[in-house]
Formats: sequence, C-alpha cells, structure tokens
Amino acid sequence: MVADLALQALMILVTVGFFLAMHNIPQTLLAKFRYRNRPAFQSRRHFVLGAQLLARARSAPSRSSRVSLAAQAASEADAAIALDPADAAAHILKSLALDLQGFKPAALESIEAALSPLTKKSLSDFERGDALFKRAELKIAVGKRARVDSAIDDLTESIKLCEDGSKGKAFRLLGECYEMKEMTAEAKAAYENALAASPEMAAAREALERLG
Repeated sequence: MVADLALQALMILVTVGFFLAMHNIPQTLLAKFRYRNRPAFQSRRHFVLGAQLLARARSAPSRSSRVSLAAQAASEADAAIALDPADAAAHILKSLALDLQGFKPAALESIEAALSPLTKKSLSDFERGDALFKRAELKIAVGKRARVDSAIDDLTESIKLCEDGSKGKAFRLLGECYEMKEMTAEAKAAYENALAASPEMAAAREALERLG
C-alpha cells in the first residue's frame, strides 16, 4: 500500500515536471526574477511611489503636509533618475514635486532635463505637449518678461502636440504672454481659442471682457 502511494506520488511529480518544462515555466519565472532586479524595473518602482506621494501631496489639507509629501516624491524621482536617467517621466515628476514645494527655478531645471535630446524621445507627442506647457508656465513664473518670447515658442509647439482637452489652458497662457508684450489683437485671438477649446474657462472669458 505504502509502495503504491509512493509510486503514484512519484508519477505525479514527474508529470508536473514534464508539464512545466514543456511550457517553459521555469525559464519564465527565472526571467521575471531577473527582470525585477534590472535598473529599469527599480526605476519604475520609484517613479510609481513618487507619483502616489505627489497625488497625496496635492490633496493634503495643510501646506506643511503638502511640502513634506512633495519632498518625498522628489526623493523618489531622484532615485528613479539615478537608475534610469533617460526616462523623461521621472524628471517631470521631480519638476512637479519641486514646483509644489515652491522651488520654481529648480522645477524649471528638471523640466528642461525632461525635454533634453537625451530624454524627450521617451515621451509621446501628447506628453511632450504637456511638458512644453509646464516649461512655459515655469519660465513665466521665474523670468516674467525676460522669458516671454521663449514661453510663446513652447506654447505654440504645445498646442500642436497636446490633446484637445489640454489646448484651452495652453491658449489661455499664450494670451497672457501676448498681453505682457502688449499685443492686444493676438491676446484676444488666443483667449477666444481658449474658450473654443474650454467654454467653461472663466479666466479666458474675464480676460476678453477686460480687453474690451
């Protein structure tokens, strides 16, 4: 009886072993284990943690909580960048986290890194359009009139690349840039385009009323 049970158990083990071998399962499991140790995988893990922290920071009830969570998000972004410096997403995450802390010049440097020749090829057209908008926004915040022409270039390119739902904010900021340059007709056209893309945008409507 015991011998029969032992024989049946051995046959089952042999059958399972053949099944696993036929389906290449041991090699697949080993490949997954190796992949988990690759820098790219570890970089992505840090990025996801950072993105979660940034989301929590944006909804935090107090400024101190926002700053603390944003600082942690920036640290995770740094860890991701150290492992995979060619991934633009981690640079963008760092820029957003720094901006939330109020470090706009540093945030601008990070978004510049995301749009550098080394990294921007990892972005889709839509993602690059959003990054260009963010860079323009930071340029205006940091440099005001000194950077307005460069911001206009970024926004013009952003409008070509970003999705329809994002065009409204790009046109609105473009209108602000034209106002800084006292180009009233161009500013009005930009605000009208902003309202066409986002009819609920109160800032564009108020700007048009102000410009008469």
